[in-house]
Amino acid sequence: MFIHGDDDHDLGHTVAGWSGAGVATLGFGLCGLAMVAGSGPLALVGAAVLALALLITWALHLAGWGKPSGPRPVAQWGWRVRDVTARDGHGDCLGCRLAGRRTSRPQVAERPAETAVADA
Repeated sequence: MFIHGDDDHDLGHTVAGWSGAGVATLGFGLCGLAMVAGSGPLALVGAAVLALALLITWALHLAGWGKPSGPRPVAQWGWRVRDVTARDGHGDCLGCRLAGRRTSRPQVAERPAETAVADA
């Protein structure tokens, strides 16, 4: 039995996610070692590695090795499957917006203003 019920779900395992998590783990390990050793320079190196993890994950996401928000088709659940929509940007993705990638969202027709009906 799966944690989310009886059916499979896309949990978002991607190259960008795994790479960023791996580099961030190294950065946290260096920060922890710096705390034990009482080394300020090592703490700064650990913090720099954490910043590098963020940049690596973001760059891989923009290159199509990440995952857009929301469900994906079953054929794209593999972690080594590139996202073909990354070039245009993802709808509500902060990383895509920071990179200047705007998606063309369908325009929603505005509803006419509702008129107040006075009870007589």
